[in-house]
Amino acid sequence: MKRSLLSRWWYAFIRVVLWTLAIFAFRVRCHGRERLPKSGGYLLLSNHQSFLDPPLVGMVIPQRINFLARQSLFKNSLFGAFLHSLDTIPLDRDGMGIAGLKETLRRLKRGEIVLIFPEGTRSADGEMLPLKAGFSALAQRSNVPLVPIAIDGAYEAFPRSAKWPRRAVIHLCVGEPISPETANRLEDPALVALVSERLHACQDVARRQRRLALNDG
Repeated sequence: MKRSLLSRWWYAFIRVVLWTLAIFAFRVRCHGRERLPKSGGYLLLSNHQSFLDPPLVGMVIPQRINFLARQSLFKNSLFGAFLHSLDTIPLDRDGMGIAGLKETLRRLKRGEIVLIFPEGTRSADGEMLPLKAGFSALAQRSNVPLVPIAIDGAYEAFPRSAKWPRRAVIHLCVGEPISPETANRLEDPALVALVSERLHACQDVARRQRRLALNDG
């Protein structure tokens, strides 16, 4: 997708504004960014602690990424226009749906980056939920690396029960990518287990580094 100069400028502007706010409000840090693929498309797989997760991941990834959002979120005219301005991929009520799957695959095959949350919903306590296998079809059809990235502290900043975010410390960690060859070789349950293992390892690092930051004041 060849985006206009205005679209590229708008994404960069939003990213800088949010990054600046997040540094002051949440002292955001990201570990392991050197593991990100240097070129080509890939599928980012993240745990899901709060509504803050999509912008947090978008801020720490140097390249532009593609977001997914429920179709219902586009109904609000103002927020819907904002989602459209970022080329967000709409999902149907029951999941990704055929249209969402096809558009996601198109973007991955064009060498773009797509973020998904394989838990399917936000955690109620900050701990990772069992992963759903829906991403396996994308992994096998797109033939791109799978990159795990975990967040810790977003639950403390904006739990499901809260109406507004609050100050906290948030750390993220990028894990070792899973090659397309490995993803294609594994059956769905084994691939889900591998992604879950790497996401948990990433969250352990993010949680450890976050606690060190808290102890340092």
